[in-house]
Order: sequence, then structure tokens, then C-alpha cells
Amino acid sequence: MSRINIIGLGPGDMSLISRGAMDELKKSDRIFLRTEKHPMVDELRKTIKFESLDRFYDENEDFEHVYRNIAEFVVEKAEEGDLVYAVPGHPRVAEKTVGIIESIASEKGIDVVTTPSMSFVDAMFDYLGFDPSEGFRLIDAFELEESYIDSDTALIVTQVYDEFIASNVKLQLMEVYGDEQDVYIVRSAGIKGQEFKKKIKLYELDWKDNSFDYLTSLYIPRSDKKRYNKVHDLELIMAKLRSEDGCDWDKKQTHESLKNSIIEEAYELYNAIENNDIDEMIEELGDVLLQVVFQCQIGKEEGMFDIGEVSEGICKKLITRHPHIFGDAEIDRENFEKTWEDIKKKEKGESTVSEGLRRIPVYLPALMKAEKVQHKAALVGFDWDNIDDVFKKVEEEYSELLDEYRKGNIQYIKEELGDLLFSIVNLARFLEADTTEALNMTTEKFVRRFSFVEDELVKSGKTFNESNLEEMDKLWNQAKDKEKN
Repeated sequence: MSRINIIGLGPGDMSLISRGAMDELKKSDRIFLRTEKHPMVDELRKTIKFESLDRFYDENEDFEHVYRNIAEFVVEKAEEGDLVYAVPGHPRVAEKTVGIIESIASEKGIDVVTTPSMSFVDAMFDYLGFDPSEGFRLIDAFELEESYIDSDTALIVTQVYDEFIASNVKLQLMEVYGDEQDVYIVRSAGIKGQEFKKKIKLYELDWKDNSFDYLTSLYIPRSDKKRYNKVHDLELIMAKLRSEDGCDWDKKQTHESLKNSIIEEAYELYNAIENNDIDEMIEELGDVLLQVVFQCQIGKEEGMFDIGEVSEGICKKLITRHPHIFGDAEIDRENFEKTWEDIKKKEKGESTVSEGLRRIPVYLPALMKAEKVQHKAALVGFDWDNIDDVFKKVEEEYSELLDEYRKGNIQYIKEELGDLLFSIVNLARFLEADTTEALNMTTEKFVRRFSFVEDELVKSGKTFNESNLEEMDKLWNQAKDKEKN
């Protein structure tokens, strides 16, 4: 079995590479360096022959492919015999290729060992006088956007090697820290005579007088000026409110006691959207999110579920229901909704359309529920051919309601009224008009005109009881004319 020995070259000073690493380098005749961009390379070149893999950086557009291709190349060469693969710093610290090599080599039965040296992080700790036992987080600049950053913990950001990356890093960090947050630019840590550090404010990070290279990292001390702009922050607050020394009201809430709150908050959000009020939308979206986190915290305490399971569930659902985006499925865009319903039926283990109709929540608002039922039925072809037939159906249901009213058949009036409303919802669907919006518009219009009538009566010194229908109808028509003008 051949072997790959992954060697750490240390942060850049000859005094910081381990004796074991140097011994391995000296006795191997097959050495591959991930990169020549390391301060020790010129010194090593005097006594050691190696092959640089820097060419992979020029051949690939992103680091993910660079690291993968380097790893595959190293393993391929290892199939021919033992070799040394040398990387900057410590093989286990911010070295992406190592894990990939180990994974591929394991499949091919190739042994992998590591010979460490001091990491650049150790050198930074020493140079900055920072005790790592206080806690810190190490993040690659290219992974910053997808990482959770806790401002209560010190942060080191690696690979800040030019102004463009520094600018992107600044924008990402400003989502967590204030503009005045202290930031340290650290370059060549651990290399005697070349070490450099500069304390600046975060907003100054991409200024022209700052310089960056491949040995540049950032150090951000823990901050006491926290910005609560991550869902995780809300989780922590809710956990505190539900803890033993938390809020009595929050502690006594249950799934059952909160079920109406999510409906109320959703309607308040709906109202904010209708009003096109961005500030109100932000507030109401926060209230909806609170309800989700609240329910998840209760579920976590009961040992039933947590927000991670909820998030995983919806992510998997979205991926499953979009096989043309996350897979290689071919989908007819014209019939996408039908495909969506078929996928949902499969997920729910349903064999009939009726099962899907019964799955629609009982307590959904009546107009919305009627529309959903009709829409699901229409997807399988159970629908009118044209809108003229729909208008005729509305007229038919109206006539039947009128007949029952005239006959005084009280027990059938509610049924016929329901049939009429159901047919009107069907008409709205054909007209592509939202029934809730349409009815709300008319209700608001009624309120405006009614208010006008009342105001005019008050101006004339009258109340509704002192007026008559003829006078009020005249004022009502004035309100209508006013809206037209």
C-alpha cells in the first residue's frame, strides 16, 4: 500500500517548521507543494526538489475546483508510490485539500498520514497576544457569506489577499458588526522581520492605503455591540425567555395556546403588504418569524422537534418539488402545477385526488378554501370549458336561491346561498381575480362611502335616526360621484 505524507510547512519562518516535517522533506524524492507562494520555499529550494501545483489555480475558475483537482492529482500520483504533499502552516488548519485527499485516498486504499508544524493561527495568537482559550472562530473569506458569525466570539478571516476580497468581507461583516468595530489586518504572522499588523475600523477595511497579499488575514475581537440580525439570535432570546429565570407568560405558552397567534400575525402581514408599507412588513414578518421560533422552542423542550428539523424538512421539500432545478428532470412548464400536485400526492402517500381535497385545512378562510378545492379539481380536467358556462352557472344558482327564498324553504336557503358563493368563486378563478382582495376592496369602498354619508349628515346637524333612506341614498350617490371625479 502506498502512502501520502501531508507535511505542514509552518507559517513561513524556518524556525517554526517542525523537525519531523523537515526530516520527511529531506528523505523524500517525490514532493509536491500545493503552492510556491510561501516564504520558506526559496530556502527549501536550495536542498529539496519539488513540483509546484500552482498551475491548478490558473486552470480553474473557482477554489472548489482547484482543491478538488489538486487532491485528485495527488492521489493519482500516490498510486505510483509514496509521496510527500506539503502545504502552508498546519495540515489540519484551514487546508481544504487535506480532507478531500483523505476521502479519495480511503476509497483507493491509500494510506494518509500528517506531519504537522505550527499553524499561521498559532503565529497570529502569539503576534496579537490573544489567548485562544477565550474562544475564536476561523472562517475562510470565501465562506463568510454562508457562515454564522457570533460577535461574542473572536473571529479570524483567512485568504483576504486583495482589495476586492477585502471589500466583500467588509460588507459581510457589516451585517454582524457596527461600522466602528475594531479590525486588525495581520500579514506574515510568524515570519521574523516581515510581521505586520494594523488596527483600523471596519468601514476602513477596503481603503486604498491598506495592502493585502496571500499571507493576509483579519482578526476581529469579540464585540459587546451585538446586532440581532440572525435567526439564531432570535432562537437564543426565545430560549432565554422560556428558561427557568425567563418570562412567566412565555414559559406557560403551548402549541395550543399559540395556534391563533400565527393566524393573526399572518393577517397583519397581509395588511402590511396590501398597504405597501415596508416598515410595517419588516415588523410583521418579524412577528410571523417569532411564532415559528416560539413553536420550535416548545417542540425542542418537549423533545419532539427543533428549528433544525423544520428547516431541513422545508429544504428537502423544495428540492424534491423542483427536480428540474435540483436534478436533471425534464418538466413541461405549461403543466408545472399539475406536476407539483403529483409530487405532493407522492410525498403524502395519496392515491386519489379526493385525498388531496380533504387535506386542505378545515379552518382555512371559506373563500380561499373554495378556490383551492376548485383549482385542484381543475388540474385533473374537472372544470368548465369556457367562462360563458361559468356565468350561466352563477345565474342558475342565483335563480335557485331566489326560488327557495320565495317558497320560504328556510332549510335550503343556506345550501343554495353556499352554491351561489361557490359558483362566484369559480367565476373569479376564471377571471383570474382574487376573491378575498375583490371582497376587501368592496368592503373598503362601502366604509368610505358610508363615512361620507355620516359626515354629511353631521354637517347638516342630523343623525341617522333623524334622516331617511331617500336622503341617505342621495348622499351615497354623491359619494360615488366624488370617487369618479
